[in-house]
Amino acid sequence: MRDLTAAVLTVSDRVSRGEAEDRSGPAAVARLEAAGFEVVATAVVPDGVESVAEAIRELARLAHLVVTSGGTGMAPRDLTPEATASVIEREAPGFSEAMRAATFGKNPFGMLSRGVSGIVGSTLVVNLPGSPRGVEESLDVIAGALRHAIELLIGADPDHN
Repeated sequence: MRDLTAAVLTVSDRVSRGEAEDRSGPAAVARLEAAGFEVVATAVVPDGVESVAEAIRELARLAHLVVTSGGTGMAPRDLTPEATASVIEREAPGFSEAMRAATFGKNPFGMLSRGVSGIVGSTLVVNLPGSPRGVEESLDVIAGALRHAIELLIGADPDHN
């Protein structure tokens, strides 16, 4: 099996303007590499439906997996789920459900996440929270299923029944 590729998209007005350091993107890169992915692209865009949707489309052409970090909460500019929904062709809700479920009893704000997951062509797109800790914890929850999901998407798992 060839190496699976990933791209990381940080969604933040402040980071995109250079007013804050991107800490969640590097956290995602480290966790994905530890899970065996080759991270082939990273990007930072401001919050907003168009900026995020355009970046997801572009990164989906480059990688088997696109993870976004940020913009999944309830603030007025948190529009990453809407942007993702406008791009995906099929939903993959189990990833988002698993990440939210894992926070119950640990983080009372985990239930505020509106992140979605879905498929663009043969690329899986997953919205992650905007904090480094949220990124790490979320990827830890779904890491075991990512490779198999992508193998199914790209037709690399002939033994699947």
